[in-house]
Amino acid sequence: MSQDLGKRIVKHNNGENKSTKGFRPWNLVLQRSFETRLEARDYERFLKSGVGREFLKDLLK
Repeated sequence: MSQDLGKRIVKHNNGENKSTKGFRPWNLVLQRSFETRLEARDYERFLKSGVGREFLKDLLK
């Protein structure tokens, strides 16, 4: 989740985030907008679930 997606991608690719540093470079493959932070958080949880990971695999084919 981010209000400035471009800035967040740059930080990930510069190694400023410890948890994503070892997996660089990052490429944006999906962008969604939500009305509330709660909706965004729920969608992020879905993407990190097993079903969500399968959805992303299909999207990347």
